Amino acid sequence: MTCMNDDAGDASPSDEQETFRALLRTQRVWDTALPAFDPAAAPADPLPLFRRWFADAVAAGQPEPHAMTLATTGEDGRPDVRTLMLHDADAHGWHFATHATSRKGRQLAARPEAALGFYWAAQGRAVRVRGPVRTASPEASSADLHARSTGALAAALVGRQSEVLDSVADLARSSADAWDRARREPDAEVPSWTAYVVAPAEVEFFQGDAHRQHVRLRYRRTGAGTGERDGWVRELLWP
Repeated sequence: MTCMNDDAGDASPSDEQETFRALLRTQRVWDTALPAFDPAAAPADPLPLFRRWFADAVAAGQPEPHAMTLATTGEDGRPDVRTLMLHDADAHGWHFATHATSRKGRQLAARPEAALGFYWAAQGRAVRVRGPVRTASPEASSADLHARSTGALAAALVGRQSEVLDSVADLARSSADAWDRARREPDAEVPSWTAYVVAPAEVEFFQGDAHRQHVRLRYRRTGAGTGERDGWVRELLWP
């Protein structure tokens, strides 16, 4: 005897798969004019180009251009990735912050290497950054936290990032308490809040092209830690 259930009329897994694939394949890429990029005119250092492209992304209306992916390595050697916000980019590197007790904080403590990824769809551009990660001082970490919004402080005060949450109601209660404290104590400290900087060993700039003639320019640091003169080598990569 065959058992029936209320879901018998629903689409089969194979139908759902085909629907998804059809939807995926109909998505368009770069149905707009994209800016030209002449790598021969790029500066000797990647930082000025990054700042210029970031400003271009803002001017083009790219939502949250400071959002980036952060890739780390777990203690088991497997990669991990998440999205967070860029806090600064200067001669020291690309800056972000999180709780040292979070999953990514623990991973960075065990293996202080990371990669960052930016994607600015409005102009078909992407930037990748790879290098060792350095931890800022407690004073710099505190300054980073208190330079941000009340909401950012409240989120940091909630803490417990990456821990298992029993219910949404627990989060709502903790968040409400944290918002109250952030408003009352704008200088409240969060000891686990830590600022980090990725010191770039490689920075790659990708300019998309509607005809798939993408331009990839990689900056590769030379001389770092070898006693030789520190600098950058620029090289084109096949797309």
